[in-house]
Amino acid sequence: MPYPNMLGSYGEWAASLAPDPPRLSFRRPEFKNLDPWRKLARERFRSLLLQPPNSGPPKATVQHQFEFDGLVVEHLSWQLPYGPPTEAVFLKPVQSRGKLPAILGLHDHGGNKYFGYRKITRISAEPHPMMLKHQAQYYGGLAWANEAARRGYAVLVHDTFTFGSRRIRYADLPEIIRRGLTENDPEQQEEIDRYNRFAADHEHLIAKSLTCAGLTWPGIFVNDDQRALDYLCSRPDVDPARVACCGLSGGGLRTIYLTGADERIQCACVVGMMTTWRDYLLNKCYTHTWMIYVPALPLELDYPEILALACPKPVLVLNNRQDRLFTMAEMERADQILAAIYRKARASSNYKCIFYDGPHKFDAEMQKDAFEWMDRWLKS
Repeated sequence: MPYPNMLGSYGEWAASLAPDPPRLSFRRPEFKNLDPWRKLARERFRSLLLQPPNSGPPKATVQHQFEFDGLVVEHLSWQLPYGPPTEAVFLKPVQSRGKLPAILGLHDHGGNKYFGYRKITRISAEPHPMMLKHQAQYYGGLAWANEAARRGYAVLVHDTFTFGSRRIRYADLPEIIRRGLTENDPEQQEEIDRYNRFAADHEHLIAKSLTCAGLTWPGIFVNDDQRALDYLCSRPDVDPARVACCGLSGGGLRTIYLTGADERIQCACVVGMMTTWRDYLLNKCYTHTWMIYVPALPLELDYPEILALACPKPVLVLNNRQDRLFTMAEMERADQILAAIYRKARASSNYKCIFYDGPHKFDAEMQKDAFEWMDRWLKS
């Protein structure tokens, strides 16, 4: 009897439909030269994303600028052609001079759409109590964007589509969907918990509506993230030739898709978000968001091969052995896929995967390894 899976008796049949390796995998024997393969595969990936039109670099407004805990902090906002204004935080060391290496910090999903950039930053002595709990659970009690900035990086963290300032408000929805919900005292935990429960239930409606618009959810958040990257690379205190991106969980997903789509990313670190399409299909789609899925993409590239579109640029993958979001076997298979691609490209030293004990997290030990990886490639 086949092992139980998300599609029951249809599961193994469905999993067999995508070729292995997929049609545009660099592992296939017909692809011998890296550059032509990457150009072809990246163009196909971008076409499948079905992104909204590129509106160009956003015009950012500095809402507040101050110093906190040895860092210069800029609280920013900008308006994209769709949705509410984006809020963001830019961090750099107080004593920094000249053009700095930079990191686009990508916040997680965490079942918490009320918050965005606040999940991985700390810009006051009294952050929201829910963010202290969030950072304690997932980040070893640290605001990792601040930790990176203290190491000498310029770090930008922005709210992306459906999170924080970019979240969908009750008032903008018909009554049949919001069912009497209103924001009365939105910073209170009870209100935030209520919003997050609503937002989880609302995801499938968002995905349906975006499909009707000829869009994909990843296409929109990649566009949001690329516009933030536009702004980061335009700053006079940033070296656009030394830019990385990094994130845990939903931030790891965003790291994979942004690195695959945009050649400006020179170094990437994916935390707690590496597996295969087979794992999502058969085992773990119930633990994940609609933000992941791009129709037809599994026929062209396996999930880790999106990240491999950066090859031979350096990429680091950090996994947790007891992460309930994935199966260990498929995390290991994803590692084997990435290692095979970098080996074929004669760039094995530019890829690294580390497994840690513990649940879904990006704790102090993992942050140290991530920062040392980025130091190696962006500071030397």
